Amino acid sequence: MQIEPQAFDRVLSSMCTDPHPAARDAAEQFLATNPGDPGTYPNVAALEDDAIALLGEIAGLDDPAGYITSGGTEANIQAVRIARERADTRSPNVVMPESGHFSFRKAADLLGVELRVVPTDDRHRVDLEAVRASVDDDTALVIGVAGTTEYGRVDPIPELGEIAHAAGAMLHVDAAWGGFVLPFTDHEWHFGHAAVDTMAIDPHKMGQAAVPAGGLLVRSPALLDELAVDTPYLESTSQATLTGTRSGAGVASAVAAMEALWPEGYRSQYVRSQNNATWLADALEKRGYRVVDPVLPLVAADVPRSTFDALRGAGWRISRTATGELRIVCMPHVSREMLASFIGDLDRLEVRASVPVASDD
Repeated sequence: MQIEPQAFDRVLSSMCTDPHPAARDAAEQFLATNPGDPGTYPNVAALEDDAIALLGEIAGLDDPAGYITSGGTEANIQAVRIARERADTRSPNVVMPESGHFSFRKAADLLGVELRVVPTDDRHRVDLEAVRASVDDDTALVIGVAGTTEYGRVDPIPELGEIAHAAGAMLHVDAAWGGFVLPFTDHEWHFGHAAVDTMAIDPHKMGQAAVPAGGLLVRSPALLDELAVDTPYLESTSQATLTGTRSGAGVASAVAAMEALWPEGYRSQYVRSQNNATWLADALEKRGYRVVDPVLPLVAADVPRSTFDALRGAGWRISRTATGELRIVCMPHVSREMLASFIGDLDRLEVRASVPVASDD
């Protein structure tokens, strides 16, 4: 095999990052183990318990239950599945903001539930009145996002919990990206702040674990019973996960990263990433671009399509929001030097674009 892994030195839009060295080593050691068969692989099963305990500490859950998923998509699908199974209706619906991850559309399609998408307000957070107007007796789940993928916004989670439970529905928080930075902010987002039932929180994003290592947390172990199926040929008797065989690499790397970094390592990383986002936002504003205020370490700016395409052509791995803004995520691998180099290329491209083309006349 001649193709080499892509370096991270120009990756500015991904929500995955270069794993912590301890996470790399742990992933390699447990690569061939299968936490999907805990009777045969008890050591990695014990590590998964450690991972859930650490995730629970981060997410304000005293007696956590859950498992290490392949990522936020699996966790979100499973949360919808739990809510569907617990709903006392033949026509369950799920209410989510338009800022919700596209994985919920997959979940609705796979599970046969109605997905009701409500707008966000001028701060890119869910419109609470629209949620109130959308829930009804058939609502199984209300979704809030704690760290949206396009603007890094945090929905009003406590208020969503009140709406959900008043309607007899569950509340799911998608903190897949934000969960490892929000503990160092003043936002109310987790189980200790609100009536949260389930949560997606991914160690392989800001948590610096190896891919794949997502997380599903549930307030009560009984919620996992809604997912359990019999596994007669395994040493264990049932399984609540969506996938069967899973590599222990994700489990082990998640534990290794969290043990190495929680809490002070993550705190310093958050400060660094947030400072980088603020610096980048200021640099773009000084160049005349309209920038969405970076509440978390994510910057969105109205860079023209032609400039965006030229930056991509220069090798920068960047993306755009649904409404067309340039989107940059200040992940742990993103340094100030990377951002300065990016701005330098932006300046050179702007100068080149402003030079008039010579006429043949």
